[in-house]
Amino acid sequence: MLHGMPLLFGIGFIAPLIAQLVERVVPGAEQAQWPLLTGLAIGGSWGALAILRGRWL
Repeated sequence: MLHGMPLLFGIGFIAPLIAQLVERVVPGAEQAQWPLLTGLAIGGSWGALAILRGRWL
């Protein structure tokens, strides 16, 4: 049951965090969709790797 939690954490917490950071750093990215897609790609990949490797780092 808890095996998929790193993926959910990556998608549910890390992805919006990365999207907000990109929106603050890159001017004019507030109305674009690519910051969220970038966050989902990075957060989802990081969560999937955490499941496969068994650790975050």
